[in-house]
Amino acid sequence: MNISTELRVAILMGLFCCLALTASCTLDMRDQPRYESLEASAFFTDGAAARPRVADTVARGQLQLDDHLYLGRVDGQPAATFPFTVTLAVLVRGQERYDIFCTPCHGLVGDGQGVVTEYGMPVPVSFHDADLRAEPPGSYFTIITNGTRVMPGYAARIRPADRWAIIAYIRALQLSQNANAAQLSADELPQLEQTDTITN
Repeated sequence: MNISTELRVAILMGLFCCLALTASCTLDMRDQPRYESLEASAFFTDGAAARPRVADTVARGQLQLDDHLYLGRVDGQPAATFPFTVTLAVLVRGQERYDIFCTPCHGLVGDGQGVVTEYGMPVPVSFHDADLRAEPPGSYFTIITNGTRVMPGYAARIRPADRWAIIAYIRALQLSQNANAAQLSADELPQLEQTDTITN
């Protein structure tokens, strides 16, 4: 069955009109009555549409009651201990995070000879400095969290458990560069002598 050209045009025009009418329709849900951010309101006595947070409420995931873990403090002082047992897995995680976030400035062995020093950035104090070796882990946690001088704070980029893992790895670096050979066992001494022979 053949449809005439005039009929085709009429059908197309009708479809076009239907589409145009449909497009011009709006749904009431699209434009609901609501207040924009910081908009005034006559409903509340303080004149603000936004309501203050209910007292003593905590956002999901932000109930951080453990000051040792989340603040690096015990009884208001920098923690002298770690909030969990340092295992090999913690050290491996700490090395990974250290290599990502710390190596550019502090160097692979923590001596402050990171790549940024080649571009004019100040040389950080070596982690092997006697004063830094004497600092408690909680002091390192505070510095990683909040930053100091040129160093930015990493609270938004490194979660608390990873900050502690980095500190554990820094302690391992400090031990590696400042170990007392007299504390090694009879089994470990030959390995140290072998290492000295290879490096020399």
